Order: sequence, then structure tokens, then C-alpha cells
Amino acid sequence: MHRYVMVQTSDGTLQDGFIEHVDDDMVYLAIPYCAGEVDDRAFFPYGGFGYPFFPRRRFYRRAFPLGALLALSLLPFYY
Repeated sequence: MHRYVMVQTSDGTLQDGFIEHVDDDMVYLAIPYCAGEVDDRAFFPYGGFGYPFFPRRRFYRRAFPLGALLALSLLPFYY
């Protein structure tokens, strides 16, 4: 729990995140949201700080079935 890991599924998808919850069927990861991929200033004036202001989520939750996981590896996390 609460470890930074990378999972690989049977369809070849790689995803990294923090283990949030594990139950009998699923592993739930908190995956970091990468805000640097899209520059919002091109679409919103003043960098998107207009009205109303909605803060962005830093993590989003994704569930992976245990039967579809091929590999689970621990990654170093430095803060």
C-alpha cells in the first residue's frame, strides 16, 4: 500500500502510480495527472484563471483487475 509502482497488463499497457487500495479482484492506483502536456494558455486567457476557477486534480484513480496484471515492479520515488 502507498508504494510507487509500475504495472504491466496482459495487453502491454504500462502505467505508473501509487497503490491506493487492493481488494480480492482489483488493484487501485492513484495515477499522477501530467498538466504539462497541454498548454492551457492557448485556449484560456490569463492561463485559465478566469471565472469560475476549478482547481485541477493531482491524481486520478484507475482500477486494474488482478487477473490482467503481468508485472508489478517497485519504482524509487524521491520528493
